[in-house]
Amino acid sequence: MYCPAAFRQDDLLTLQAQIQATGLGVLTSSGEQGLHASHLPLLLEPGEGEFGTLYGHFARANPHWRDLASGAEALVVFSGADAYVHPGWYAAKAEHGKVVPTWNYIAVHAWGQAEVFDDPERLLQLVSRLSERHERGRIKPWAVSDAPGDYIDAMLRAIVGFALPIRRIEGKWKLSQNRSASDQASVRMGLAESARASDRELAQQMNPTD
Repeated sequence: MYCPAAFRQDDLLTLQAQIQATGLGVLTSSGEQGLHASHLPLLLEPGEGEFGTLYGHFARANPHWRDLASGAEALVVFSGADAYVHPGWYAAKAEHGKVVPTWNYIAVHAWGQAEVFDDPERLLQLVSRLSERHERGRIKPWAVSDAPGDYIDAMLRAIVGFALPIRRIEGKWKLSQNRSASDQASVRMGLAESARASDRELAQQMNPTD
């Protein structure tokens, strides 16, 4: 990922927190059939390995998992909040007019090689944990055990799980850090007043410059 020093995020806890907040990752790899990309809900075990380990599953009918089974390196992309930056927000526009639009965003890239598995007990544990994570906080959370056992058994036969220890991780927090303090403040204000939830979320990520 192209990442100028001003935008680079190296704090592992911050990177892991963003992965956990994102939930849905885009897993890409290259194999005999060329490039593959799959959008997958993923779990992060932050204490497993140097940078953490990602867990997820493919539909068995999705040929992508075969790339991982053959040892292909995978890149997983986690996209956070993003926002268009209107040039009129910059204080510099009134001073000299030398401004152009840009896009601010948060992204984490994680690389590794995965272990693929289809053991029913391990798959059951994985899908149970995924469900628990995303059902947490609901008034009546759904659990895997709510469905008939034979139905769940059939569903487990239709998926393939994987564990992907992260070998390398990069983060990019493009939040106008390359602009003046006054420009950063005006962009933050513009985003905070936006009707778009993602814009307001990004505004909260922009810390005032001392």
